[in-house]
Amino acid sequence: MTMPPDRDEYELLCAIVSHGSGSKVLKIARQYGVSGGTICLGRGTVKSRVLEFLGLSDVEKEIIFMIAESATAHGAIEGLHKELAFDKPHHGIAFLMPVINFLGARGCEYRDIQGSRGVEDTMYNAIFVVVDRGRAEVVLDAATKAGSRGATIINARGSGIHETNVLFAMAIEPEKEIVLILSEDSLTESIVSTIREALQIDEPGRGILFTLGVKQAYGLY
Repeated sequence: MTMPPDRDEYELLCAIVSHGSGSKVLKIARQYGVSGGTICLGRGTVKSRVLEFLGLSDVEKEIIFMIAESATAHGAIEGLHKELAFDKPHHGIAFLMPVINFLGARGCEYRDIQGSRGVEDTMYNAIFVVVDRGRAEVVLDAATKAGSRGATIINARGSGIHETNVLFAMAIEPEKEIVLILSEDSLTESIVSTIREALQIDEPGRGILFTLGVKQAYGLY
C-alpha cells in the first residue's frame, strides 16, 4: 500500500480485467469519486502448455483507462483491489501512472508545469508498443525471450476504415495494435532492447515504443 500524495495532481488508473467486467470496474471506481473512464477491448496472453495445446492461450480482456486526482485515484485502486481481489490469480491487474496535465473533464484545470513529472523508486514500468495489425506476435515473442511473463494486446480499430482512434494524444490508425507489457524495472531495458531489435523499430513505419513509470500495482505475480 502506498500513501497518496498531498498535492493536487492527476493519475492514470488502468485496470485490465476479464471481458464483461469493465462496467463493474467503472461502477466501483465511481463509488470512490472517479467520474468516468474509457473501456478498450483486447486480449491477454496466458503462459500455459495446456491452454496453448487447446488453442486458448489468448483470453479476451477489457482495459479500462480512468483519470482522477491523485487522492481519488489512490482511493479507487485500493477499493478495486479490495472488492475484486486482485491478489488472487486471474482476477485482474490494476496500476497507477502519473499524468502531467489533464483536459476535457468538468472541474479539471490545465497547469503550466515546468519539466516532466517523474516516478521515484518505481518497481514496474509500462511498455507500450504500437505496431501494424498482425505484428503483435513479434512483439510478444521478443518480450518473452527477454523475460516478460505476459502482455495485453489492445485492438486500436475504429468503427469505419476512414476513422482514427486517439490514445495519449497519438493518432492510431484502424489497422494498428497496441501491446501493453508490465515489466519489472530490472528487466525493462532488456525487454525494450529485444523488441527494438526484433521490430527494427528505428526504421520508418516499423512502430512506436514508449515506456511509463508505474507508481502502484496490484495483480502482478
